Amino acid sequence: MSISKIGVIGAGLMGNGIAHAALTAGFDVILVDAFEAALPKALATMTKNMDRQVAKGSLTAEAKTAALARLVTSTDYHQLKDADIVIEAVPEQLEIKKAIYDELAPVLKPEVLLASNTSSISITKLATLSGRPDKFIGMHFFNPVPMMKLVEITRGMATSDETEATVHKLAEKLGKTVAAAQDSPGFIVNRILCPMLNEAIFALHEGVGTVQSIDAGMKLGASHPMGPLELADFIGLDTLLSVMRVLHAELGEDKYRPAPLLVKYVEAGWLGRKSGRGFYDYSTTPPTPPK
Repeated sequence: MSISKIGVIGAGLMGNGIAHAALTAGFDVILVDAFEAALPKALATMTKNMDRQVAKGSLTAEAKTAALARLVTSTDYHQLKDADIVIEAVPEQLEIKKAIYDELAPVLKPEVLLASNTSSISITKLATLSGRPDKFIGMHFFNPVPMMKLVEITRGMATSDETEATVHKLAEKLGKTVAAAQDSPGFIVNRILCPMLNEAIFALHEGVGTVQSIDAGMKLGASHPMGPLELADFIGLDTLLSVMRVLHAELGEDKYRPAPLLVKYVEAGWLGRKSGRGFYDYSTTPPTPPK
């Protein structure tokens, strides 16, 4: 199957990043979000990030103009009727994803592929909810999508060989390296990464170290480019909590129990960079831990 037009559902951090990567790779993109206000914000983000690429010489000004000209934004799922593949990139809540799949069912062509950018939810479960399990697959990108080279591709139990092969080729055309992952909670990266971030939050709560010492310890002692608390803020503490809850529920082991401090931060609305406060206060330059 040939892919030329890509639909992306969700204009947030991941959705606009996926759209950006697809546009600069030469694809036509339809970006759909239920909230109209999210669309100009996504366009502004893409434009700013493409301007950075132009300034660095990794994208020409002409290529940027051509890329943005291939973008259509809408709140109407019917705009996706001509898409060859639709990539869903909405929050990690099963009921939200199911509602979207229900709305897509009468709109999409029978042959259209459907991928989810889920970072932790069972692909087999989502495929069943989609009503097209043979044409459903997991396609998990990493933030920031235009820069990060990895995409995890995960088959559900009913995913066809043709679907997997088509999506694998698409990922390569997007300039990504594929890591094939089994349909297990958290797949590869989040199964390993998120418990580490969660453990760092336990260590902070128990007074093992401060925010600065924990992050410095892992950056300087383990050569991590970002400390675990800084990375948790970057990912979004609500996203981290969602992943930990899935791991805990699906795997049933206490080592996956979300740190109580993580739960409290999310309840307080302290979600990290996107809310302006998490383990760091982003109103300061450089960001510093709040007192």
